[in-house]
Amino acid sequence: MGIFSRIADVFKANVNDAIDRAEDPEKMLKQMVIEMEQSVNKATLAVAQAIANEKGLERKLEKARKDREDWEQKAVLALQSNREDLAKAALEKKAISDRNYNDLGPIYQQAKETSNKLRQQLDQLKAKLEEARSRQSTLIARSQAAKAQKQIAQSFSGVGSDAFGKFDKFEGKIEKLEAEASAFEQLAGENTSLDDEFKQLTTSADVDSDLLALKAKLGMLPPPESNS
Repeated sequence: MGIFSRIADVFKANVNDAIDRAEDPEKMLKQMVIEMEQSVNKATLAVAQAIANEKGLERKLEKARKDREDWEQKAVLALQSNREDLAKAALEKKAISDRNYNDLGPIYQQAKETSNKLRQQLDQLKAKLEEARSRQSTLIARSQAAKAQKQIAQSFSGVGSDAFGKFDKFEGKIEKLEAEASAFEQLAGENTSLDDEFKQLTTSADVDSDLLALKAKLGMLPPPESNS
């Protein structure tokens, strides 16, 4: 129980410290999984030690049981051989084995219960680790999506929008130049039309004069009217 409580306290302290420092979520998740793996390794070692202690007590208990049976059989053999002195000595040894067996029994039972409880807690800790590993990729993906969403939101809210503002301003300048060019084209077109009309008038006057001269040369003009 003690080691698992200490592992939990250390793990919680590390998590709280990481959150307080506002570390990168992805790095923090990976670090948390590493710390959980280290905790599982420490807990596995503790369970192995508890099991080793249980097995050692079991062997001692079994030896005490066999010893008392052996000394009792030796006491019977001594009596059958009319050796009460040996029988008495054997029974004294048996009494020692009995005390050892009776003393070791409760200790062994306690060790067995402790190792079983530690095994259950280790299984729970391993299950938590597997759950953390399976959720790690999902949480990292959510973190990356949140970062992207934050960047987009900042762009729309004005943070980091300088490039967009400059682009719009440049587009406005181009539109202004296009409007000015169109206006000059229109003015140029109006001036051209006016010049053409004057040229047409001049051309028409010249043609009329040439026509009269040709008619006069050919004698096609009517005679001038007399004043009388």
